[in-house]
Amino acid sequence: MSSDAFAAGCPAHGGRTPLYGPDFAARPQRVYEALRRYGPVAPVELAPGVPASLVISYSAALDVLRDPVSFPKDARRWQQGVPPDCPVLPFMMYRPACNLSDGAAHVRLRTAIADSLSRVDGTILRESVERNAEALIRGFSEKGAVDLRAEYALLLSVLVFNEILGCPSDIGTRIVVGMRGFVENVDTANSNQIMMKAVAELVALKRARPDQDLTSWLIAHPAQLTDEELIEQIALLVGLATEPEQNLIANALLLLLSDDRFAGDLSGGSLPVEDAIDEVLWADPPLANWAISYPTKDVDLRGVRLPADQPVVIGFAAANTDPAAASTNRAGNRAHLAWGAGPHKCPSQGEARMIASVAIEKVLDALPDMELAVPASGLEWRPGFAQRALVSLPVRFSPIHIPPPPTPGGQEMGRAGGLATALRNAGPRRSNALVRWWRGD
Repeated sequence: MSSDAFAAGCPAHGGRTPLYGPDFAARPQRVYEALRRYGPVAPVELAPGVPASLVISYSAALDVLRDPVSFPKDARRWQQGVPPDCPVLPFMMYRPACNLSDGAAHVRLRTAIADSLSRVDGTILRESVERNAEALIRGFSEKGAVDLRAEYALLLSVLVFNEILGCPSDIGTRIVVGMRGFVENVDTANSNQIMMKAVAELVALKRARPDQDLTSWLIAHPAQLTDEELIEQIALLVGLATEPEQNLIANALLLLLSDDRFAGDLSGGSLPVEDAIDEVLWADPPLANWAISYPTKDVDLRGVRLPADQPVVIGFAAANTDPAAASTNRAGNRAHLAWGAGPHKCPSQGEARMIASVAIEKVLDALPDMELAVPASGLEWRPGFAQRALVSLPVRFSPIHIPPPPTPGGQEMGRAGGLATALRNAGPRRSNALVRWWRGD
């Protein structure tokens, strides 16, 4: 049965609010506000003919996130009723990954990830962010204009995490290209294949030649993950370290450059970077709708009956802006749900926040007169129900020459600007050409 037939035959299809399309991408908060008429949970569609329940109440979201027994992550029962060409199936289907597992399996996989992440030296990580940020800024500082999303936030996330994983550039590029199509629901089956094949190559490489990197530590962990499990955990880490990270950086930069609450302080020498990050995590979190669970039986949540085997999605953006839990001052307030809660809470939120903070401070310090090249209202947002992500963030500034550091090794960094453009323009179908370009074939 095709997706169209599934949509036409689904009794819940009519009347549900779509979390897809350009209107939702451009104005999601309007959608969330309209959904509040339903109460703590609203009927939505994640793609045409894919019904779900969106939790939009802060307190109800905590109830779900802290109750993995009533709200398990295993999607296999749901999958049985979904057509194979469903566009979000590759994105939502069960995998032996930490965030999609329950009980002992979840504990085992999460322990392997947490233990391996704990071996990442914070000083070395900060140095990696600073070094790569400076190299990228130096690459475009004389142009007077740049797309900060594609040529800075995205590429910085990729370069830093490639170093953490011990991932060669050609493999890392294919992983990110596949991940981008995967998250944006663009040719998801092909995007998934590109990504998983590249991660499998990385695992094979590190099994043969282990080093002091996150991939090698996962392979050597006492949990003894299988190749399939390793591939899934690394794909999860790459997804979280590139897509949400670049979105956090870009969304916070947009806020700092466009909102009078923050922009007015930039010229005064007091950069409210941490306040801007807090505001984004509250009002515009990089993962806007996620933490999907699949009750195995009908469940009552705050007076709403949630049907068995239908996705329950946490609306992080909607829950964070719930009027019943609104905070008058978000600066320094870390009670938002952007990192999740309960047993599946993000294990590396401190590192993610540090990367964003350093990235933002570096570019603002280097280009103090930077401003948006287009009105904020004219910016476009990328599709997909899960993310809150800009298509581009064009800015202009006074050109400035930043001399290279005295140390060698700038050749690959010098090519980073070109890679950023290629990643911005290439879709999943053009990934092979992109990799050939990077190799110089």
